[in-house]
Amino acid sequence: MFADLSPLIAATAQWLTRAYPSAGGALESALAGVQARQAVTVAAWLRYPTDMDAGLVAVAGPGGSARLDWITGADGHAAPAHDADGTAGPEPWRTWVDEVVASWAAALLCTPGLAATAMAALAAAGRLDATAPVDFRRLVTPDEHDRRAAALLRHPDLLAPIADLHRAELLDRLAPAAA
Repeated sequence: MFADLSPLIAATAQWLTRAYPSAGGALESALAGVQARQAVTVAAWLRYPTDMDAGLVAVAGPGGSARLDWITGADGHAAPAHDADGTAGPEPWRTWVDEVVASWAAALLCTPGLAATAMAALAAAGRLDATAPVDFRRLVTPDEHDRRAAALLRHPDLLAPIADLHRAELLDRLAPAAA
């Protein structure tokens, strides 16, 4: 049904959980990671609705995390990796971060009800199979433990600089589902 967006989804979810880490232990970090991955998955499916779209981003590349790092102030804090020639460079996974997908995922995480609208849009477009083992409960209806584990990841004020980057495009994409 979907072309392979897994590198983009994994990198963008990793960026979100590094930019907005869980303050708890291993379980809380895992719960925050699941929520980030669910939000990024929904955002990626909305952003790249066809196999052709997904194929094009796989060829052209999603753009990387440089602007997101700059906005969050993380651009000077990451330890640089070293290229084969010994020069410093960004961590390779950062090149697979998609700014629009990160922005949309941030909006889904910090705006109550928007995740349900996004799920409705995917279902209306026939992109979700009711029999598929895909569960987005932690994104759509997080319980208190989920919220506590992802307190930074779901904080509207902290996520606003990222969520607002491409919120208008997300709302345009979701307009038919919201009507």
